Amino acid sequence: MAKLLAPLALIAGGTVTWACMLGADSAPNAKTAPNSGAQPRAEQGQRAVNVTRLYNDTCAKCHGENAEGGGGGTPSLLKAEKFEQKWDKPFYDAIKNGVASAGMDAYGETLSDKECWALVVHIRELQGRGLRQMNGSPKATDGVYKSKYHNYRVETVIDQGNGLQTPWGIDWLPDGHMMITNRPGSITVAKDGKVIGTIDGLPKSLELGQGGMMEVAVHPQYAKNGWVYLSFTDPAKDGNRSGMTKIVRGKLKISGDKVTWGSEETIWEAPQKFYNGSGAHFGSRIVFDGKGNIFFAVGERGGNMLAQELTNPYGKIYRVKEDGKIPSDNPFVGVTDSIPGIWSLGHRNQQGLTMDAKGNLWDTEHGPRGGDEVNRIQKGANYGWPVVAFSINYNDSPFQTPWPTPEQKITLPVFRWLPSIGASGLDYARGKAFPQWNGDLIAGGLAGQNLDRIRVNGDSLVEREELIHGMGRIREVAVGPDGFVYVALNQPDKVIRLVPAK
Repeated sequence: MAKLLAPLALIAGGTVTWACMLGADSAPNAKTAPNSGAQPRAEQGQRAVNVTRLYNDTCAKCHGENAEGGGGGTPSLLKAEKFEQKWDKPFYDAIKNGVASAGMDAYGETLSDKECWALVVHIRELQGRGLRQMNGSPKATDGVYKSKYHNYRVETVIDQGNGLQTPWGIDWLPDGHMMITNRPGSITVAKDGKVIGTIDGLPKSLELGQGGMMEVAVHPQYAKNGWVYLSFTDPAKDGNRSGMTKIVRGKLKISGDKVTWGSEETIWEAPQKFYNGSGAHFGSRIVFDGKGNIFFAVGERGGNMLAQELTNPYGKIYRVKEDGKIPSDNPFVGVTDSIPGIWSLGHRNQQGLTMDAKGNLWDTEHGPRGGDEVNRIQKGANYGWPVVAFSINYNDSPFQTPWPTPEQKITLPVFRWLPSIGASGLDYARGKAFPQWNGDLIAGGLAGQNLDRIRVNGDSLVEREELIHGMGRIREVAVGPDGFVYVALNQPDKVIRLVPAK
């Protein structure tokens, strides 16, 4: 069973969660963002219920408006053990079927399954808020944070006011040059924590909502081939304010403090008809598999059900060869009208992607309100967006239930965050700096402003531990050549790192 390791370490064991929003059927074009579709109850010609009001009307009289309990002797739900993921299904079953021994009615007689699940999501939000208030965040004593396996300090590498603008991606050249992408379109270059400039000659990118200059990934054999890969929002050719995620590679010329981009090659781009004006969900991360291929993520751009279709590029993880050719053993090669390179489907917004030392590919991706995910990405698998969901809609209305039927053949996450953290950067610990973390996933959250260490065994969560919280919106997590954990923050725009405490 997973164990609580830190002031708000949400633990899971057993079935895991999903994240969802609305539904969509219509394909977007270059001028129109994908249609997000109708609200769940609107499909039935009814007005969607407000989940907070539903909880207050049906549950608060016994469980309290903040899940503190008290009514009729009902115990508090604000307990770390009750916050564990393993209670998702029992909570749902109790709401739907009732608990006769406790005098609790079966609300499944008057509420839909979606509404019963939405009450669980609301309870999780109350628990998350209440436990944070009671237990607080990880705190340093004399600058030292203590965790289960290692003590560490947090250092500032590049402080705000040094040219970073919504930093998104981080990687290093073999000579120690550190590159940090900035969403408005530049890449900052630093050496030994000192900013020395930006890269000249970069491809033109479009800052469109969440999109812009996003990922930088240095080829593992850079010393031999000189390749650096980028993902960015490529502007539509017709001049409209539309764009789409694009992957390129190029080479750098370094002369003193001057760094120039050149020899650019396109690795993957979508047909122009799929460029659109949505500012949401670009994906972006790039991973090398060491076998001559790269994996990268493209979000569903707000198109929801489009993530379930192979005939469009949205909501997919791709595998292509390092030069952009399509591997013959990809799962959907030969499928009529499928977008080349698709490896998995049913994703929403994958802002974290990494491959561990065992060759397992992992992603983290956003749900809307509840149900951010850690997924082990497998060949040809469908990760369910937006067919199943451990979340509700942003407007506080129910959406789906989280568990697929057997015929749906949907792969559930290994772990889910509930409530949402805005899952973002992802890497895995390695090297000599934190040896007892080696192999663990290190994941960041934007809205949650949290950095978590996550240990898994196959498809099962072992433990989760919160390392830092409240320092800013965590956009990127990158384990450096020194084994230190580097973190790009937004608001404030800076780079920090976790180093062993001596």
